[in-house]
Amino acid sequence: MHSALSAFDLARLQFAFTISFHIVFPALSIGLASFIAVLEWRWLKTGKAYYKDLCLFWSKIFAVAFGMGVVSGVVMSYEFGTNWSGFSAFAGPVTGPLLMYEVMTAFFLEAGFLGIMLFGWQRVSPRAHFGATLMVAIGTLISTFWILASNSWMQTPQGIEIVGNHVVPVDWFKIIFNPSFPYRLVHMALAAFIVTALVVSAVGAWHLLKGRRDPAVKKMFSMALWMLLVLTPIQAFVGDQHGLNTREYQPAKIAAIEGLWNTETNGTPLNLFGIPDMKAETTRYAVSIPHLGSVILTHSWDGQIRGLKDFPPQDRPDSTVVFWTFRVMAGLGMLMIAFAVTSWVMRRRGRLYDAKWFQRFALAMGPTGFISLLAGWITTEVGRQPWVVYGMKRTVDAVSPLTAQQVSLSLMTFVVIYFLVFGTGVYYLLKLMRTGPQLPGHTPDGVPDDVRGRPARHALPTA
Repeated sequence: MHSALSAFDLARLQFAFTISFHIVFPALSIGLASFIAVLEWRWLKTGKAYYKDLCLFWSKIFAVAFGMGVVSGVVMSYEFGTNWSGFSAFAGPVTGPLLMYEVMTAFFLEAGFLGIMLFGWQRVSPRAHFGATLMVAIGTLISTFWILASNSWMQTPQGIEIVGNHVVPVDWFKIIFNPSFPYRLVHMALAAFIVTALVVSAVGAWHLLKGRRDPAVKKMFSMALWMLLVLTPIQAFVGDQHGLNTREYQPAKIAAIEGLWNTETNGTPLNLFGIPDMKAETTRYAVSIPHLGSVILTHSWDGQIRGLKDFPPQDRPDSTVVFWTFRVMAGLGMLMIAFAVTSWVMRRRGRLYDAKWFQRFALAMGPTGFISLLAGWITTEVGRQPWVVYGMKRTVDAVSPLTAQQVSLSLMTFVVIYFLVFGTGVYYLLKLMRTGPQLPGHTPDGVPDDVRGRPARHALPTA
């Protein structure tokens, strides 16, 4: 007989639910904003109309994803006060300003130019419109900077003093550029671009399978696959460096990820598979490769990695979760590299747009970026436990004084509303993707292209 979940457990579940919904939309909008900027630059440079068609098509999808990202993000900021007042009271002097900087720089920049980007085709010059698109793309990256600075500080806090029951900032440079921040910023930014490239390639594959062979469909399919070929190996390298940093600053997280219980002195094996048992303090049915753990995590044959038994039981992350979420992320990452290399081989053979099996492969790979992204974030956040601010504030001490009934009511409300609102939004996104970019000769925005492919200036229609 299982005991009922406490208010603490329900608050954690609610935040996990809302942030899981939230993260997928900013990841897509970060990548799409830069992709659209590149498309518009190519249109201005070459005058080829299909670049503009792709701009218009992906701008619609970006607008929906951006809107859902903003709405779901606002909910989480309220949760800091309603469910996690202990965290806000303790860490607010750091996290509050960092989130304010994100709003004052990134969000204001995006909001200021988003209208021009989406609706300004007939109202401003092509170069001014491109400038607005560029500002939106830069805004999404600045937003990534501040959000990752805040979250990374929670993972590797520095630059503060603890006075009474809260932190006091001492050195903002150290707070922002904390030890894990550079690795996590690059890792997340690359993840957003890879997520987007997988979606774009899947949409291209869908329309190729439906028989379309026009330049717009071919171009977005090709561009996405080039992006994956470049970024997926770089992401593997960045992930390796991030792992080295985590081993230095959060050794218990690494031990939990690897399912390691004992500190080995003559080289650590790598557990490929197994079932970590937190109570028995062992990893059952482990399939291990000797020394490979040391090679990967220390870059030496017999490097030492601390096991979970080196840490008090109350300070250990839940290995049963992060052991598998990390393997989902890493396994899909290897599959993405294989997919990208396969695309290069198909391109060399001249079969990129004709091999249906490869296009089905691309279509199946579409959602893997989101799955890998969520698995990575679960690994990061669950691996930080039992700390909300690593080594300084325990998660159990950060929760608000609420009853289980209060939190369960809000959680059920969120579940119903989220599936209705965001389910509808995702359905609309998929519908837009199925529609695809306009066929050659169509001008969906009502602005005919001149001979250079650039929009002619027209008077605004009157009522």
